[in-house]
Amino acid sequence: MTATDPKRPEHEAIYHRIRDMILFGAVVPGQPVTILGLSNSIGAGVTPVREAIRRLTAEGALQPMGNRRIMVPEITATRIDEIYFARFAIEPKMAEIAAENATDADIATLRTLDDAVNTALTLGKIEDYLESNFRFHFTLYGIAKTPILQKIAHSLWLQIGPSLRLVSARYGTSNLPDKHSDTLDALQARDGVAAMQAIDQDIRQGLELLQQEINEAAKKA
Repeated sequence: MTATDPKRPEHEAIYHRIRDMILFGAVVPGQPVTILGLSNSIGAGVTPVREAIRRLTAEGALQPMGNRRIMVPEITATRIDEIYFARFAIEPKMAEIAAENATDADIATLRTLDDAVNTALTLGKIEDYLESNFRFHFTLYGIAKTPILQKIAHSLWLQIGPSLRLVSARYGTSNLPDKHSDTLDALQARDGVAAMQAIDQDIRQGLELLQQEINEAAKKA
């Protein structure tokens, strides 16, 4: 598979390819990787891959290990507390604003994206769920037109995405968070408070699963 995309400059396409590998769990937390290994796996040159890794490290999605190796940081209770504190502060607010801004066309787009989420959940396709769930949330947040908040939320998702893949594999898709229907109803009613509450609950469900995962890992340690 190549990392090129005719709609983007090469370096941006490579960045998005590696970003998606992290977001959707193709790289496991704690698994060491190298620039050369990533270059070979996506069919890209070393220089743009190195630049993508530099960006992703600055965003908190990767951390250096030495010997030219990097890894997705392993999740800890402390990291979860910080990440979710920020998510609860930012994402429900963007949903509230989105409910005020949303057009009928926006809502129709979100319904189509939610259909993809539901299909992935029904079929038990974890990677499809993670990708369609990400698309739903960030299309919603884009409607809010709050680029600073969206950039912060994007960084938080990069840091939590790989761990959500592990949780999905353990508990199955039937237990994954999905308050999208409530969110869509709130947007249709242009009810910002209800949209805020729906996204808060969606985030909370994911947090509970991650906490279970950490508790199980602690018992085995």
